Amino acid sequence: MRCLQGSLLVLFASVAACTGEGTQRPTTVIVNARVWTGERERPWAEAVAVADDRIVAIGTTDEIRALSGDATSVIDAAGGMVTPGFIDAHVHFLGGGFGLASVQLRDAATKAEFIRRIAEYAKTQPPGTWITRGDWDHTLWGGELPTRGWIDSVTPNHPVMVNRLDGHMILANTAAIRAARLTDAVPEVPGGAIVRDARGIPTGVFKDNAADLVSVALPPPTPAQWARAIDTAQAHVAARGVTTVHHMGAVGLGSWDEFAALRRARTAKALRLRMVAALPLAEWARLRDTVAATGTGDDWLRIGFLKGFVDGSLGSHTAAMLSPFSDAPRDTGLYVTPPESLYAWVKGADAAGLHVAVHAIGDKAIRTQLDIFDRVARENGAKDRRFRIEHAQHIAPADIPRFARLAVIASMQPYHEADDGRWAEQVIGPERAKGTYAFRSLQEAGTRLAFGSDWFVAPPTPLEGIKAAVTRQTLDGRHPDGWQPQEKITVEDALRAYTSGSAFAGFQEASLGTLVPGKYADLVLLDRDLTRIPPDSIDRVQVQLTMVGGRVVYRR
Repeated sequence: MRCLQGSLLVLFASVAACTGEGTQRPTTVIVNARVWTGERERPWAEAVAVADDRIVAIGTTDEIRALSGDATSVIDAAGGMVTPGFIDAHVHFLGGGFGLASVQLRDAATKAEFIRRIAEYAKTQPPGTWITRGDWDHTLWGGELPTRGWIDSVTPNHPVMVNRLDGHMILANTAAIRAARLTDAVPEVPGGAIVRDARGIPTGVFKDNAADLVSVALPPPTPAQWARAIDTAQAHVAARGVTTVHHMGAVGLGSWDEFAALRRARTAKALRLRMVAALPLAEWARLRDTVAATGTGDDWLRIGFLKGFVDGSLGSHTAAMLSPFSDAPRDTGLYVTPPESLYAWVKGADAAGLHVAVHAIGDKAIRTQLDIFDRVARENGAKDRRFRIEHAQHIAPADIPRFARLAVIASMQPYHEADDGRWAEQVIGPERAKGTYAFRSLQEAGTRLAFGSDWFVAPPTPLEGIKAAVTRQTLDGRHPDGWQPQEKITVEDALRAYTSGSAFAGFQEASLGTLVPGKYADLVLLDRDLTRIPPDSIDRVQVQLTMVGGRVVYRR
């Protein structure tokens, strides 16, 4: 056979441009595509060849067809776009899986609808069953927080603990409060808040750490329930082009029970997506000892990653801010974790060679965590540590260049911009809003961006996230030219943040994040080229196929 020349990139001699008798052929090829490789030097091709779980060639359609054999599966992309598989760098994966089977409150736009949905769902559950998740958004009905009085009469036999969509406050009914053995005189807890009525009686809303007062009464899931949640979540995100997730915990912090469930799934070969699992930063010593005893896992399930919290969320008024909220002049939010504890944990974890990511949303929280990262890096010495700030939503202008200077990754979720842009200025004012979701400013300063969804808080849909980062349009349609449009980035920049950026943020760039020979065949086929359509139509692009390790895990 004549040697192929030109654009063909081949890794293995067994699948080379000069193929001979007995040579291994690709198991799958995708042809007639717009292949975006993610490589800056050579971003575009027409076709890709896969042998078993690896990419073995990228080139023109003619070149890749010439490598095919009788047993090769040929996928005609018909002009569709192939990209590296999307890596969701921040997702509450198991919480999302459980939430898919629970009451759906995210779009409940009135008090009456909120109550009706809970009442109807309760009728489908055996008495005594806890009703959880929900993801309600009180801004949809004007901002009034729900109370247990709304739902007690329709859930007399079901403890209810439904969370706001950001996961930073819950509504518990009286049955749940009694199950947790809480009285009306329950004291406040550090890093949380209990909403009370004029008489001082809890209304049922518990914020941040205070939610733990109720959640301790939740019965643990059974192994079968864990397995169903994992399977359901995998199918859900695979249909949206996600091939790897960085799991941050079912609600906010990962647990050892969650890790045990994921490990059972890995042992049973039930994982169809790759996972990096975070565990609580406060438990860094236990993770250090676990890694020393059993290692960090493999390319399907990895540990060695820790997640902590500085503050809460803007929507719950628990983000730690340098100045008071515009709509609450005596309130500057709160620290979920005392800074001195964060410093001690980060230093210990970093010295043990573990990977640290910390949630920080408010400008005070972000500055606090940058200061801690700076101090720990100086004290522990130079190394490739890849500290991450999760969310990094409301950054003081002076702190934007510090991310790059300190080599801190900004792990951000662009869909939040489209959502929060509807109301954020009412909470922080127009001046502070200029530093909100500062994608372009961070990028131009040299910061590495890693994008994710924050599912269950937001949809696990990278295409919606790309649209948000590129257009900065808000969900209410009130900013057609973009909210804070100076922070828009390009389609390719957003794609990199969802692929190679997230791969780097997980120490996975050697095997994931770009389409080049030798890396895993984790890829997505879309029905249109994102770079050749109006940006405001990106969310209408369809995922045609999702492949992980050469295996098709979703086909439309």
